[in-house]
Amino acid sequence: MNAPAHVPLVVTTRGGLVECVHYGSIAVVDTNGALIAGVGDPTSVNFTRSALKPLQALPFVEAGGMSRFGFTSQELALMCASHGGEQVHVDIVTRMLQKIGAREADLQCGCQTPSYYLATDTPPPVGARWNQLNHNCSGKHSGFLAYCRMFGHPLKSYLDPDSPLQTRIRNVVQGLAGNDPIGMGIDGCSAPNFAMPLSRLARAFARIATDATPEMAALRFAMTRHPDLVSGTARTDLALMQAGNGDWVSKIGADGVQALGVKSRGIGFAVRIADGNKRALQVATVNLLKQLGLLTDEKAPLARNLRPTVRNFRGTVVGSVEAQFGVPRLR
Repeated sequence: MNAPAHVPLVVTTRGGLVECVHYGSIAVVDTNGALIAGVGDPTSVNFTRSALKPLQALPFVEAGGMSRFGFTSQELALMCASHGGEQVHVDIVTRMLQKIGAREADLQCGCQTPSYYLATDTPPPVGARWNQLNHNCSGKHSGFLAYCRMFGHPLKSYLDPDSPLQTRIRNVVQGLAGNDPIGMGIDGCSAPNFAMPLSRLARAFARIATDATPEMAALRFAMTRHPDLVSGTARTDLALMQAGNGDWVSKIGADGVQALGVKSRGIGFAVRIADGNKRALQVATVNLLKQLGLLTDEKAPLARNLRPTVRNFRGTVVGSVEAQFGVPRLR
């Protein structure tokens, strides 16, 4: 197996010296998949992780599931979400299950402490207990169940890689990957997940951002209209889509994946940090936006991630996090 030819994208410093180096790659493409700019190994195969979620929701939308179950853009946003497990998220997922006649016990995503607490640096309540509704992928899994319910497929086998649902998702992903091979693995929520060239993930988001088909338009509207549902308080995708003001459609993935499509430019990009470091991913993404001429307000909330400081437990500044790459400005 050939390892990707990643390059240093971000470093952390301490005392004026480089302490940590985060390797990765970047792909910027147009809607046809043509590479406009790249850093490192833009065609390297990487798992998409949760950046795949809009594509996993697409078969349900294409099949008319929204009208079949009376789903709104809020439900669709949750299908695309890595949500924070906040009450608003749990309430909408509960509503989805009620509409399709399913239960929390039918979900197979597992349980986790809501990511809201980590994102906000808030300790969870003492003695709190969580169920599968709180899992960040519960909206996606509810969408899976809805697809199966619509076609009469067994609910218990909805995560089987050879089930009708997962086969359809794989075909959708393969269609967007073109002639490039895709790999498969099992994600943290137990759903099949796919690896594809980074440039193809970027193309998928360029398509989501610009495609005029009703299905893609529905995905785009749901995600940009409800970034708080796709993401959550103090989360990356919420900040990015708020900054984009309807022009940027964004989805993060675990272990260092960020994909974003820009409607006004007709482009998409994907960033991969090889060691999965979230702070490095944020810095790389925001610096890429600036270099592409998309982040022009130095006082915007996102700008704090251009070169954030590193502080110790007393609050003393001891270093910084800095981008180490350059891309040509787009035409």
